[in-house]
Amino acid sequence: MNDLNVAVILGSIVAGAAPIVLASLGETISEKAGVINLSLDGSILLSAMVAFVTAFETKNLLLGFAGGAAAGAVIAGVVGLFSIYLGQSQVAVGFVLTLTARDLAYFFGNPYARQYGPQVIPWPIPGLHEIPLVGQAFFNHGWIVYASMLMIFLCWWYFYRTPQGLRLRMVGEHPEAAYARGTDSRAVQMTYTVIGGLLVGLAGAAFSLCVKPGWGRPQGAEGTGWIALAIVIFGGWHPVKVALGAYLFSFLQVMGIQFQRWWPSIPAQVFQVAPFPLMIFTLLLLSAAQRRSGADLDGAPSILARIVGVLGGAPPRALGKTFSPE
Repeated sequence: MNDLNVAVILGSIVAGAAPIVLASLGETISEKAGVINLSLDGSILLSAMVAFVTAFETKNLLLGFAGGAAAGAVIAGVVGLFSIYLGQSQVAVGFVLTLTARDLAYFFGNPYARQYGPQVIPWPIPGLHEIPLVGQAFFNHGWIVYASMLMIFLCWWYFYRTPQGLRLRMVGEHPEAAYARGTDSRAVQMTYTVIGGLLVGLAGAAFSLCVKPGWGRPQGAEGTGWIALAIVIFGGWHPVKVALGAYLFSFLQVMGIQFQRWWPSIPAQVFQVAPFPLMIFTLLLLSAAQRRSGADLDGAPSILARIVGVLGGAPPRALGKTFSPE
């Protein structure tokens, strides 16, 4: 493997992680407010279809991204309406919506399957994209990839450095206490659920307009929503750690493609599916390490305990619970 291949592999990891980063951050925002949006997988597919069809018909990429974001926000709004205001199970509503959105995406997107449409072109950043290795990896992508990296910092800053972020976290931890202090907890939950859905919609648009241009069946984004949900747990509901989990999954996907080239005798399906069980195995390993390190932390912290302590995190206390002001 020469330097050029390493640079290309790193660039592929960063580009491939962009939609996963956006979807994971969107779900992190929703869950920080105490709402689980399980519709991610179907929402990503429907947003990818809407984004591609909109861009295809209008010949305008920005309208395509706007359409994808709007589709994700609408689905998240339905989750919020039924779970926050009508008191229905967040898990049940999200699960039904992910199946519905997936079927709608393939039904309405069928006439546009396998057609060539607009796609995001790379915007090399002057001066930076010429840096050996690093330039190819981080500064030679489409704008949505840069936006995904910027969102990591913006989410961290908003959560931990702004009064609005503090209020968001307070609602996710104690909606009753926030309500007692004059905050409309349900309105806050609804707002951030929709914002989170908007980012999920952008993730879908990033798939069909940038990372995997075009629309078809299978789209190639199937299963990403479930992985994003797992990554939020892996990252301990912290935006930076969540992003690291997204890059880890992208790394597994890219390496699967490389292994397929190195060992062509092995069926391609093995390498296409491998990142998913590997990611689940990683999560199980982390969970087991967290349980074991709990005892270690009582005494002298081991290296494992310190690593798990950095990676781990606790979910918002009100996550998945319906709040009623009465």
